[in-house]
Amino acid sequence: MVGETVAERYELEELVGAGGMSSVYKAHDTLLERNVALKILHEHFTGDDEFVERFRREARSVAQLSHPNIVTVIDRGQDGEGRQFIVFEYIEGENLKELVVRKGRLPVRQALELSLEIAHGLSFAHEHGLVHRDVKPQNVLLNGDGRAKVTDFGIARSLDVEGVTQTGTVLGTSNYIAPEQASGQPVDARTDVYSLGVVLYELLAGDVPFPGESFVAVAMKHVNEPPPSLLDVRRDVPLRVAGAVDRALEKSPGQRFGSMAEFAAELEACRREVDGAQEEAWTTIVPPARDGGRRRRRRISPWAVGLALLGLLALGAVIVGLVGLRGRGHEQRGASTPAAPIRLEGVGSYDPPPGDGAEHNASVGKATDGDPLTYWDTEHYDSFSKQGVGLVLAARRPVEPTQVTVSSTTPGFTAEIKAGDTSVGPFPRVVSASQQVGSTTRFSLHMTRPARYFVLWITALPDNYARVTELHAG
Repeated sequence: MVGETVAERYELEELVGAGGMSSVYKAHDTLLERNVALKILHEHFTGDDEFVERFRREARSVAQLSHPNIVTVIDRGQDGEGRQFIVFEYIEGENLKELVVRKGRLPVRQALELSLEIAHGLSFAHEHGLVHRDVKPQNVLLNGDGRAKVTDFGIARSLDVEGVTQTGTVLGTSNYIAPEQASGQPVDARTDVYSLGVVLYELLAGDVPFPGESFVAVAMKHVNEPPPSLLDVRRDVPLRVAGAVDRALEKSPGQRFGSMAEFAAELEACRREVDGAQEEAWTTIVPPARDGGRRRRRRISPWAVGLALLGLLALGAVIVGLVGLRGRGHEQRGASTPAAPIRLEGVGSYDPPPGDGAEHNASVGKATDGDPLTYWDTEHYDSFSKQGVGLVLAARRPVEPTQVTVSSTTPGFTAEIKAGDTSVGPFPRVVSASQQVGSTTRFSLHMTRPARYFVLWITALPDNYARVTELHAG
């Protein structure tokens, strides 16, 4: 079908995936001039009313899920030839399985970060009554920033599956299937907890816990065999992380984490523990163990301590003297020591629903590159009816800037500065007044606590677009 146009709008450019019931294409939306992913039900199923209705119903359900870690459903329809299709946002990047195949075992911190993002997306879906039932690395896409986005909610469980019972009950992909799902028992959110536990195991170990040659053989291992110990496969995994994997892989749903939100909370705690251990490794010197595995801190001579203190006192005196001389010099010149500059870099755009999630992402860095001849701009709108679009800015650490200066060659648009905890939003804290932007406009910021991520939030466009040539903080 490559080269064909679906619904007189979507030009199919490349086949990117295929299953038993449908195929996925990279397509170009000729109306909105953007790339999308188009999932098309195979032609021989279009005459089956049950499959078509399920396809439509599940598309409607998934379309309600708007979350940074879930691939967005944009549209659903039927073209003039009767082909059923669903339109998704197109993610330019590899899937998680491809990453594992390419890199093998991931660093513990990265594996936890990716699993946590998946857990957040699945938890949001569970809150809205949807259980994925086919959680696997192939259904996790990685965008340009490496952020995980879960796809194939609901669709995968009824259409693109590797195994079904004789009565048509979908089992899911056997390498990641929960015991109750493999044995035809009722499934719930804890089924996804098990599958995500398998995914995390694979990210850390480089392989699934139950490899096998056939669907049935692998499924029966999930039902009957205890999973291998992660610590036997990889010794540098912290005990708490291994314990979280073990609990997620319990055969009985009642012994797993009670919800995906609970699993996510434990993954977050594991990540903090790993971060703390890494920080301690940089600040604490521990000699190699030489006494049967026990580690002892090196004893330091009191004379060495005394000499070190004397050296520090002498160094302090020198620094105080230099500061004093510098201070008097500044007083004589009427100058003051300038504060360290705050560097904000353009890292993305913010275009929440009903927006398409992106606003010229490729040029966001041009707004903070120091070159007034380069720029980032919004899309061109015939009428601007959405709540706003934004340029996302990031600092290398949490900061408290007092002002942001914006230069533009399209004066007249209205904007404000907001702060948030992630680069993908939301940005709940308004830290400046809303004002009309001229050729050069200074926003005074009122910060109650430091933040690392900010957004120049544009709420009104008198022209059909806005352009930012330079932005810097102070």
